[in-house]
Amino acid sequence: MTSKPVLLDRVRPAAEQPLLRPGVDRTSIGALVRKFYSRVRKDERLGPIFAGEIVGDWEPHLEKMTDFWCSVILKSGDYNGRPAPAHLKLKDVTEADFEIWLALFRETAAELFAPETAAVFVERAERIAASLKLAMFFRPGPAAAAGGA
Repeated sequence: MTSKPVLLDRVRPAAEQPLLRPGVDRTSIGALVRKFYSRVRKDERLGPIFAGEIVGDWEPHLEKMTDFWCSVILKSGDYNGRPAPAHLKLKDVTEADFEIWLALFRETAAELFAPETAAVFVERAERIAASLKLAMFFRPGPAAAAGGA
């Protein structure tokens, strides 16, 4: 009896599914975005960074962020942007700023959603923050680039 060789393909995690829960829709996500960015704008550290980037009418940014979060949470496909390049140009942002951003996001999600639902938003926000931090701050050294340790 011959057995087929076992091929070890890359193991990919299952694709995220849309969060289908009562009260989670574009309206509630838009409310989260607006309340969260209201807090960001008032924050003594993050407020000036955002004010330097978004001058005047915030509504287009809030709608873009609502599209983004609808795509993340509902898998709506509404967002077509590229977050990493948009954040790479921000020279005043530090790694520590992501913790402030996440704390404000956690607080806002907890106020607006049931704990299980808020946890999904926060988990995805944490992964997004980790990805953006890698894009913005991870710079492999010469040994890493050459394949060394």
